[in-house]
Amino acid sequence: MMTKKNVLITGTSTGVGLEAAILFAQKGYKVYATMRNLGKGEALKQKIMEGNLDITLLPLDVTLPASITATVQTIIDEDGKIDILVNNAGAGFAKTTEQASEAEIRWVTEVNYLGVVFCTQAVLPYMRKQKSGQIISVTSVGGLVGQPFNELYCGAKFAVEGYMESLATYVSKAFNIKISTVEPGGIATEFMTSAVGKTMENGQLASGEYLPIFEKYLAKNQERAQESDHQVYQTGREVAEVIWTVAENENPPFRIRTSEWAEDFSRLKTQADPDGTKLINQIIDHLL
Repeated sequence: MMTKKNVLITGTSTGVGLEAAILFAQKGYKVYATMRNLGKGEALKQKIMEGNLDITLLPLDVTLPASITATVQTIIDEDGKIDILVNNAGAGFAKTTEQASEAEIRWVTEVNYLGVVFCTQAVLPYMRKQKSGQIISVTSVGGLVGQPFNELYCGAKFAVEGYMESLATYVSKAFNIKISTVEPGGIATEFMTSAVGKTMENGQLASGEYLPIFEKYLAKNQERAQESDHQVYQTGREVAEVIWTVAENENPPFRIRTSEWAEDFSRLKTQADPDGTKLINQIIDHLL
């Protein structure tokens, strides 16, 4: 009997992570679904029972390397391997640089960037030894295109793109570790609610001289969502299906957008090399 491929997914309490955990299990994977607070896992537990899904819930806080290491070790002890890591955990943040506190700046960087680095660092030794593996990081069109009032979030996502692009230049061919970034546009999940809620904790998203610009930004967002020819906001399931497609691909792209709207939004950055593989191969030819 063939051993199931397993997948470690971060940030599975809601949204894309929740849907990805369910989808991978439905497609025959053994899923390790992780979240910072297991108390928020009730929705997933219900789906596990309803579908008799092969999903194990584990605690993992991407801002705490010790938490990551412990969870990875639990999986290794049980399975002896990690086939796929999906770096999904993240959080939106919309606030001007001037108005963001030091704690907020550190938090948005830890959750969206350093968490990806630490999770990747934890699984790489096992993937390298087994000479196989796949790392899929959910970034954003905000990792390609800077946007008003999102500079701290976009900066963190840009960092993930650069980190993964660099990593792909030498670990993929040497150790058969496939690396991809999945770049959604807007997602109609709790992510957006959380982003606004987090940034409202310590006052308005924008005030003073920034307020008129912020109001214009909000109005444009609403207008775009209503009048766009392409769907702006995808469901968590739709994005999860793209992640699963990447996992099933024998030769996955380095980067992939999840919707036509996301493609159009980032086209000026991506049109010369839509999936990112030309540049990676060029870097390898020049530097290795």
